[in-house]
Amino acid sequence: MPGTVLITGCNRGIGLEMTRQFAADGWRVFATCRDPAQAGGLHALEGEYPQLEVHQLDVTDYDQMAQLAEKLGDQPLDILVSNAGYYGPKGTLFGRVDREEWRKVLEANTIAPYMLAETFCDNVAASERKVIAVLSSKVGSIADNSSGGGYIYRSSKTAVNQVVKSLSVDLRERGISVIALHPGWVKTDMGGPNALISAEESATGLRGVMLGAGMDLSGHFMNYDGSEIPW
Repeated sequence: MPGTVLITGCNRGIGLEMTRQFAADGWRVFATCRDPAQAGGLHALEGEYPQLEVHQLDVTDYDQMAQLAEKLGDQPLDILVSNAGYYGPKGTLFGRVDREEWRKVLEANTIAPYMLAETFCDNVAASERKVIAVLSSKVGSIADNSSGGGYIYRSSKTAVNQVVKSLSVDLRERGISVIALHPGWVKTDMGGPNALISAEESATGLRGVMLGAGMDLSGHFMNYDGSEIPW
């Protein structure tokens, strides 16, 4: 049965495609992005699906996040998807790390997903499905790191994986399943043209994992194809 989902970072890429797929399946979708005025693709979907609402949200603006929570009130959220993120500068090899950019990436990729969960956990707890999904990345897997480098983005995703694990423990009594998701290497602005899969394939897989995310998956790091990734 369709439910209600809130997704961040919906102006393009995986977020936009997830929005389209959920809406096409009859879900009520709260889709957020930093600048709705520039999100032409998102507004096109809004015109096509009456149960889709677009809201402005910079996930690092916690006052704005609180205002959105106030707007939604006690609206149950079956799935809360922390999708918005920031890659930061490329080529962050040893000796070439920009500390200020590192702080920005940690804010967007690690602190903001925690704040999203804290802000909307009551809405999730009031729903039937009770799922919080955080878009992580396989490059955050310590066990999988054999190439080094990537200090900024890697560390932000490793850190958010720990956030997911702690949330899964702290929210278990409320029946909320919290999972970390790897979307694959996706042909988006972030993934680039040489990536292996389309946003459609990634979103389809991610939705399948989220829709099957009972308490047995809570605290796990899952690939978009349903396989588990080592921490």
